[in-house]
Amino acid sequence: MNERAVIFPIGNDRLLGIIHEGAPRATRGVLIVVGGPQYRVGSHRQFLLLARHLAAAGVPVLRFDYRGMGDSEGEPRDFEGAGDDLLAAVDTFQTEVPGVREVVIWGLCDAVSIALMTAWREPRIRGLVLLNPWVRTEEGLARAYLKTYYLQRLLSRDFWGKLLRGRLNPVASLRSLLAMGRRALGRSAAKAGPPAADSALPEGPLPERMAAGWRRFDGPILLILSGDDLTAAEFRETAASEPAWQGLLDEPRVTRRELPEANHTFSRQAWRDQVAQWTLEWVRTSKEQPTRRVTRVNQVTCE
Repeated sequence: MNERAVIFPIGNDRLLGIIHEGAPRATRGVLIVVGGPQYRVGSHRQFLLLARHLAAAGVPVLRFDYRGMGDSEGEPRDFEGAGDDLLAAVDTFQTEVPGVREVVIWGLCDAVSIALMTAWREPRIRGLVLLNPWVRTEEGLARAYLKTYYLQRLLSRDFWGKLLRGRLNPVASLRSLLAMGRRALGRSAAKAGPPAADSALPEGPLPERMAAGWRRFDGPILLILSGDDLTAAEFRETAASEPAWQGLLDEPRVTRRELPEANHTFSRQAWRDQVAQWTLEWVRTSKEQPTRRVTRVNQVTCE
């Protein structure tokens, strides 16, 4: 298996990535984008194993570290400041593997947030694989807690046993529940408006900006959700209740997969392998989209 390191610039900093060569004539490659403060191997070596699985099947892959992470230079930044790093990686991917004409972004958690807020700016990005999207707001988290943790707790024999034995403070539990309910109702969501394809995303809460990016990106999307994950539960609740998200998951271009027992990072081999298999099948079979006319905003200048 041919794997090699690449160093590419963004501003005055140098980023490090690993290219996994696929088939010589491959035209579609996968760019793995990390979520949260971690480097390119990823949680449970998932990114490394996924890259090798795809490359062995002929799909070229690039993994890389953001500025300030792992072996890359620069100041650390959160996911909202990583969009230009992603676009610089797309440039490098195509330069290093010239046969690749289409790039699929694969991201977990807040890497999904980056992908949705960035992909529409770059016409070479022609597909998205999104796992357990991060749409975290205080209100959204409270709603997810109410529907998962608190509901399960009220139905739990253990909860009522502790309550009857006096090992729980019912007043404190009720206050906690009411406080969570107030947070869940804390914000009225804005209505979705028609997107302006050549302008920056509108300002607003993270879920609404992500929805705006989803609407502007016109390529196919593979959505993979875990069943045992509060982040995925919050996303489901947001997609079902927020006006900005209405209808997006039902679009014909969206393929949705669920792993009911899996946790946030698909930590077991069976879950990880299932994700890799779904990804490979989708990369091979998802329909190509017609060339998009996209205005690239804040284009990165690589020295």
